[in-house]
Amino acid sequence: MEQLTNVQQQQRASSSSSRGHNIHPAQPLILELFNLYLGRNAGQKPDEQVREPPNKTQKRVTAINKEFPPPNERFLLDFEQIRRQFPDLELLRSVTESVLISVVIQSCTHAPRADFLLFAVSALCSRGWINWDTFLEALLSSVSPAETHVQGCQTTGAVVSSTSSQSVLQSSNPLPNSLSFQSSNPASPPLPAMHGIGSPAHSAAEPSSCTPLSPLKSNDTTFTGQHSARIYSSVRENTISCLRKLSCKLILIGLRTNLKPVTHADILNHMLTWLVHWDQKQHVVDEFDSAKCWMPDVTLLEWVHNCLEVIWQLVEETKCRVPFYELIRSGLQFIDNIPDDEALFTLLLEIHKRRDMMAMHMQMLDQHLHCPTFGTSRIQPQVTGNTSGETVTNMRHSPITYPSLLGEPLHGEELATSIQRGSLDWERALRCLRHAFCNTPSPDWWRRVLLLAPCHRLPAQGPTAGAVFTSEMITDATIDRIVELLKLSNSETNCWQEWLIFSDLFFFLMKHGCIDFVDFVDKLVSRIQDGSPNILRTNHVTWLYAQIIPVELVINALNTDPRKVETTRKILSFHKEDRGSDPNNPQTVLLDFISSCQNLRIWSLDKSTREYLNGEQLQKGRQIDEWWRQVSKGERLMDYRNMDERSIGMFWVVSYTMAAPALETVMNWLTSAGVTEIVTGSNVQANERLMVMQEVNPLPMSLLSGFSINLCLKLANQMEDSMFSGQVVPSIAMVETYVRLLLISPHALFRHLLTHLTQKNSNMLSRPAASILVFEILNYRLLSLYRYQGKNKALLHDVTKRIAVLKGKRGDHRCFRLAENLCVNLISSMREFFYVKRDGKGPTEFTETLNRITVVTLSIVIKTRGIAEVEHLLYLPTMLEQVLATSQHAWSEKTLRYFPSILRDALASRIDTRNIAIQAWQQAEATVLNQCAKLVSISADPSYVMTYMNHSFFQHRQFLCAGTWILMYSHPESINSLHLGRVLREFSPEEVTANIYTMVDVLLHHLNLELQRGRSLQDIMFKAYNNLAFFIWTHELLPLDILFLALIDCDHDPHALDIVVNILCGKEFQQRAKSYIMNCGPPEHWLFSGTFKRPELQKALGNYLSWRERCPVFFDDIAARLLPVIPLIIYRLIENDRFDKADEVLRMYSPLLQYYPLVFTFVREILAYFYGHLPVKIIHQLLNALSAKKVPFSESFAQRVVPICPPLDYFVTILLGLVDHVIPPLSNSSRNGHFGDLSNGPQQTAPNKGTTSQASTGSHEGQKPFYQIQDPGTYTQLILETAVIEILSLPVSATEIIRSLVQIVVHIQPTLVQSSNGLQPSGAGQSCVMPTSTSGGSSDSGVTRTSTVSGLNNSNFIWRSDYTCQQLSCLMIQACGLLLAQLPSEFHIELYTETARVIKESCWLSDGKRTVSELNSAVSYALLDPTWASQDNTSTAIGNVVALLHAFFSNLPLEWMEGAHLIINHLKPITSVAGLRIAFRILGPLLHRLVNANNLFTKTLTVLLSSLTDVFGRNSPASTGVEASEIVDIVDFLHQIVHYDGQGGPVQASSKPKAEVLVLIGRTAETLRPDMQHLLTHLKPDPTSSIYAATHPKFAGNAAA
Repeated sequence: MEQLTNVQQQQRASSSSSRGHNIHPAQPLILELFNLYLGRNAGQKPDEQVREPPNKTQKRVTAINKEFPPPNERFLLDFEQIRRQFPDLELLRSVTESVLISVVIQSCTHAPRADFLLFAVSALCSRGWINWDTFLEALLSSVSPAETHVQGCQTTGAVVSSTSSQSVLQSSNPLPNSLSFQSSNPASPPLPAMHGIGSPAHSAAEPSSCTPLSPLKSNDTTFTGQHSARIYSSVRENTISCLRKLSCKLILIGLRTNLKPVTHADILNHMLTWLVHWDQKQHVVDEFDSAKCWMPDVTLLEWVHNCLEVIWQLVEETKCRVPFYELIRSGLQFIDNIPDDEALFTLLLEIHKRRDMMAMHMQMLDQHLHCPTFGTSRIQPQVTGNTSGETVTNMRHSPITYPSLLGEPLHGEELATSIQRGSLDWERALRCLRHAFCNTPSPDWWRRVLLLAPCHRLPAQGPTAGAVFTSEMITDATIDRIVELLKLSNSETNCWQEWLIFSDLFFFLMKHGCIDFVDFVDKLVSRIQDGSPNILRTNHVTWLYAQIIPVELVINALNTDPRKVETTRKILSFHKEDRGSDPNNPQTVLLDFISSCQNLRIWSLDKSTREYLNGEQLQKGRQIDEWWRQVSKGERLMDYRNMDERSIGMFWVVSYTMAAPALETVMNWLTSAGVTEIVTGSNVQANERLMVMQEVNPLPMSLLSGFSINLCLKLANQMEDSMFSGQVVPSIAMVETYVRLLLISPHALFRHLLTHLTQKNSNMLSRPAASILVFEILNYRLLSLYRYQGKNKALLHDVTKRIAVLKGKRGDHRCFRLAENLCVNLISSMREFFYVKRDGKGPTEFTETLNRITVVTLSIVIKTRGIAEVEHLLYLPTMLEQVLATSQHAWSEKTLRYFPSILRDALASRIDTRNIAIQAWQQAEATVLNQCAKLVSISADPSYVMTYMNHSFFQHRQFLCAGTWILMYSHPESINSLHLGRVLREFSPEEVTANIYTMVDVLLHHLNLELQRGRSLQDIMFKAYNNLAFFIWTHELLPLDILFLALIDCDHDPHALDIVVNILCGKEFQQRAKSYIMNCGPPEHWLFSGTFKRPELQKALGNYLSWRERCPVFFDDIAARLLPVIPLIIYRLIENDRFDKADEVLRMYSPLLQYYPLVFTFVREILAYFYGHLPVKIIHQLLNALSAKKVPFSESFAQRVVPICPPLDYFVTILLGLVDHVIPPLSNSSRNGHFGDLSNGPQQTAPNKGTTSQASTGSHEGQKPFYQIQDPGTYTQLILETAVIEILSLPVSATEIIRSLVQIVVHIQPTLVQSSNGLQPSGAGQSCVMPTSTSGGSSDSGVTRTSTVSGLNNSNFIWRSDYTCQQLSCLMIQACGLLLAQLPSEFHIELYTETARVIKESCWLSDGKRTVSELNSAVSYALLDPTWASQDNTSTAIGNVVALLHAFFSNLPLEWMEGAHLIINHLKPITSVAGLRIAFRILGPLLHRLVNANNLFTKTLTVLLSSLTDVFGRNSPASTGVEASEIVDIVDFLHQIVHYDGQGGPVQASSKPKAEVLVLIGRTAETLRPDMQHLLTHLKPDPTSSIYAATHPKFAGNAAA
């Protein structure tokens, strides 16, 4: 008490001084009180207090005489006396905490004082005089700056040598991926100055010194600078260790109370930060230290153990103060330089274990096998933000993703550059690239996914969002493809076409800087010399180099690179003298002379490399010159029709050495027939002369394919100048040759034609002749090329802009109708969701016709291919609003019933305005008929035409055709067609369209009135046809395609379709269709070698389009304009159940549909759109529209016409075709180091491969060029879509088909194993013996698996593929999932039902005698990747089925995932943890893909939570005897996916759950058992218990209130 009295006597002086410094009067009192009990006397001198800790050379020989502090029991009484003096208890609490923190920091190294502080803090908190939450958060906030201050003081006082390192301890640095919570308590008060570390502390009143003092005199100091620095470093580390140790002890005491969630989070954050930076110290290194391994001292291990104890207390499951998930996402397990400490290792091991278990739920089974197949236009989507419009359409998507440490899918440039050569991710990337080289996806795909080589990348260039392949990857894949082609060439296989396709892509990659040329040459030389020295037998590689030498980047490398001489020598080393067996073969001639061409080219580039050139090859170049002089004879004109094979080869050689003369020769041939004046129509002025080139034979593909790409580029540019800028109309042969050039080299030569021509000359397309020619080329020759390139959307936008200008322009009908027809084709070519406006705002610039077709096409795309992206789903209402903003059309109920529900619901509210149109007609009828009588009667005054045009109103002009139709009813000869035609041609195109639509409405209204009057339907229809014949056949006044579209849009009236069928079946159009087929040549226009015959303008287009037109026709025709319309007519007939008429139209016009560039897509989509509603005869007629020679149907497909489900062998053949031609082939490396290694299974050679089906592996068929498979685009698409067509055409139900496919998947591995061993099926049924660990597949485990199934001819099963049975079983599952994802939703529903049945009937789930541990162990093993199980032949039905579902989901568009929850509904009731794990394993990997689809994500998460309720519900009998801790991995997964959803992508340190998700889980938790609720504590919206809710703005405010 005496000491306390002395303290009180100083109160006045202290209070007055504290007011001057704005210090609370209680602070010095409290501080003196603590000094008293800590034994720190304010009167002591500094040199009596400060001591350094003893070391090996020192001993403490004296002690300071001082009084002992009072007993601890009196502390609370003394503090109570101070407390009574100040009424503001809250402010006093804050001051107390501030002082307490300061003395904790100052006294941490003194063990007795630290013990007292532990007592004092505990006692004060127990009385409520300080608050644990605010105290601990303020303490932790002060520790980091205090540690930093300690480092600064010690560094200042120490004599540090120049070699000593700076301190790297930065405790305030954030922990990567650690917690990030905002503290709600105020900042801690300012701390007193730090005392010298290692000595008894100064009081706050004493001057502070940062200089460490020693009992030794300075003149006795003999330490060197380095040794002194080591001492101070050790002192500093000891002090920090003591401070952290004391802090942890205080925290452990505090954890005994109920701290706030935010405090728990803050504690964990600091503990993790300390552990991550446990070894960051001030290094003082000398020769002796560098030779020793630093070991942590005892003090360090103590505070580390204290930290670990705090962490275990925080994540303890019985308390669940912080979810263990926070440790998983903290990244603590990946810290560097882990100390040799068992306790820390135990924690890290547990984190690794929990992370692996959680990450499993994020990934699909066999995810490492998921790879782009290029069989579908969909690309693996990346998670995007809230973007819309064309930005999302052009967003760079990633073809593959790699799982992160938390199982999240990652991609991007930074990830690509971090992938190590030889790793599994590297091999997976090369697998994708190798497959791409064999299937040549579009250049747009390559641009999206490839990174530029570092030497070609500009410094200011930003990251490429979707790029996942580095230059090193593409270089390796390119070399692999070259080696593969060399092997084929050496095997005497004719693979010239593959070399041509590869050279086109190789040129593209080099030109765009994706490959470092010098590095490529080095690696190719090393690969051939080290790996396959005998593989180089031909000059194919030299030919490749000759192709790319003209590329600017290559020329720069050969001219300026420091290694140019060495690179040149390596290039020349690829020359081989070996010649082919046929010396006159064009390829042999080219390869024989190509080295000479290369030497000549290099000789002209750089003088410094000439000495390394081959003199013989340079001399051989003279033979080329000599041949050229003899053949050309100075005329430079060659008749390619009479050239022999050797001459063709020599001309190819000339294209590499003398591109300019070769170019001139080709152009001379195309213009060799001269020019002539074209005969113009009677409506064209006589003085308007038009000259046109006369026709010659176009250059054949066989000749063009051997030209150098450099010549092809020059030739294409020269032809463009001649065709679009010249004064003479080009010949069809020139245009066709130009098109063939673009088709031969779709990568190197592709250009966006409209943009390209405008850039060359801004006025080039202002000429009508040039615009018409461009539109004809695009519409009738390059439509499929643009779809393959992925540029059909961009082309649609560009053409739409031109239509917007033309549609209101009077008289310009031909160009407008051609552009509109092109847009109809472009819209019909869409195979995925598209945007109708680039900026996404305002109504479209489409015409009324295009708006209607857009809605129909959108319906087809959504129903047959689905909506792939979240942004597309969100944009759909806006898109419909834009399309229908200017349209009054409403579709009939018969049409809407086939629309997908998402579109049907959006259109259901539209008002049918047809009655309004009829009312408008009735109001204007008298005026219109009066005007029409003056205008179109036989005796009409010609001057009235101009009067009508200048003075009539639009509301009357739009009924001109309708009024004329009424007047001519039964008397078409009474109409003055000249006047009517003149007026219609002076109308704008949109006015003509409006007239057609209104005429159709009035026509049908008039027919119904006639029927009501009792007239005969046959007579009425006959008159209606005659009247329409007046418009479309007799005088050709209206465009037939628009009339057809107007009629089928009025299918609410059955007579409209009758009129359409009558016109189509009439002799007039049949004759036109036959004439078009005869004059057009074969559908494969690139094969035509004869002379084109230019049709007459009027005969081809009719009077309406040819009036006053001068430009001749190239490919346009009325019949060709109807090619995109006939499929729409078929759709409408089927929608109205007019199957007989649809069959008749198909049978009649199947030959014409061969010319439709999208006929394959049309058949595939109509089969999917009407699946289950088409009669067999319609299906047969649709298949007849396809060319059997082009479509690789399986051999037995023609036999599947009876309504009996085909045998399983049939489906196996289809799946084998997908494995061999669509699924990317496996590389030699695989996930576990064995899968994919051919030595792992029996080596097989396929006997009689030539007898297999076209869809299965057979003899080398050769890679098909793009122009041979323009629809659907690539060979993989052709194979996949053909399989889809076959499945959709089978006359059996979807249920039977799905049951067969699932049966194959369930029994695939035992069937393949027996097939490879030559065994026969041993019976059916599923064995119930399964291993309980991953090693259970050993020979002594007694494991049996699912046996084979009847119906499979497994005697030659494995022989039909080059894979081993282990590989093939997994790839067949992938192929089946891919195939099912292409089928319509009817199949998906059946798939969910069938797979759920297989899982529920699994013996392990259906056998009630199994113990819980046996069941859980068996199911956990069954849910491993099938590639693991395939190694020891332990595949299970459950594992295969789940792998099938994951392969299916990975290829499924987002919108179609809406029904995925049905499989869980079929599995219910879920009565075990094993069933719960199956449910989460099925749907868990889908959740991260659905994060931006809020409704779908919530729906799927709700289904999984309901499954959790089934097992762990309050009243659930299934949870008896099951601990909630058995599913902690599922709990961790829920935490992960909730944060992934909140972030909208991979989890970051700042990721927080969404409020609505917390509410959803909170509602579910209320129905769960208490122990299960406890594990989900932090996923509830309760801010008093959840660390997430406590920091969420929506809930934190409620807690504060």
